[in-house]
Amino acid sequence: MAIGWMTVLKLVPWDDVIANAPKVVEGARKLWKTVARSPVPVPSPEPASSPEATAAPAAPELATRSELQALAATVSTLHEQMAESSALIEALADQNAQLIGQIESNRVRLGWLMAVVAALTAGLVYLLLWG
Repeated sequence: MAIGWMTVLKLVPWDDVIANAPKVVEGARKLWKTVARSPVPVPSPEPASSPEATAAPAAPELATRSELQALAATVSTLHEQMAESSALIEALADQNAQLIGQIESNRVRLGWLMAVVAALTAGLVYLLLWG
């Protein structure tokens, strides 16, 4: 099973992921700012006056008002969910940026470790052959 994961990880273009991480974070922040400041549209409780509306009985008008209120409540709930989702996306983008930074740091450390191990191996081979 570990071989499958290693294959998948090798197929990921890490250079592109690392290069695009700041763009992802910036996009998430723009989304959050847009959603956070956009107002919740509230329909007016008074329907537009028209000849049909004035001639209609009171019962359908009450039904229309209650439907408008229900729709307004639904829109408000959806807006809150959208704001929460965009906050989550922003948090995930920040975590992704931190993770990419740690991966890059580990890659550099691994390069140095490989160089040290190669130097130590060369020194050990020298000592075994000529020491």
